Amino acid sequence: MAASRSSSPQPTDIVLHQQSKVLEIAFDDGLRARLPCEFLRVYSPSAEVRGHGPGQEVLQAGKREVNISAIEPVGSYAVKLVFTDGHDTGLYSWDYLHELASEQEALWQRYLERMKAAGASRDPAGGVKVHKLQRMDPPRFSKPPSDE
Repeated sequence: MAASRSSSPQPTDIVLHQQSKVLEIAFDDGLRARLPCEFLRVYSPSAEVRGHGPGQEVLQAGKREVNISAIEPVGSYAVKLVFTDGHDTGLYSWDYLHELASEQEALWQRYLERMKAAGASRDPAGGVKVHKLQRMDPPRFSKPPSDE
């Protein structure tokens, strides 16, 4: 039999600090946490991030600068976070947010280890890549055949 919703921790306060890119959340069991938007994005409960089963997780790189642009309530059990990179498909249940808050340090370390192992960066891709060019001989062009 499923546990009743009243036995699950419920949020008492949710504050988005857009300047510092942090979601502050307090629960009725006394747990308080400051969850960076990047952390929430890389641990999104969406299928895009988690996959459709064990071992199908997709490492989220380049999310250091992501922010939350909107928080939409979903019934009395979750919120949908809309991120500035366009991601908006994960529903963050109160239980899941409580789990993230409770295990934030260990989850963050695991994420950093996975990023390092993959050689991936937290910094967004884009911008201009600068490559060191090697000196080469100028290209040789032949004249097109004449019609004469």
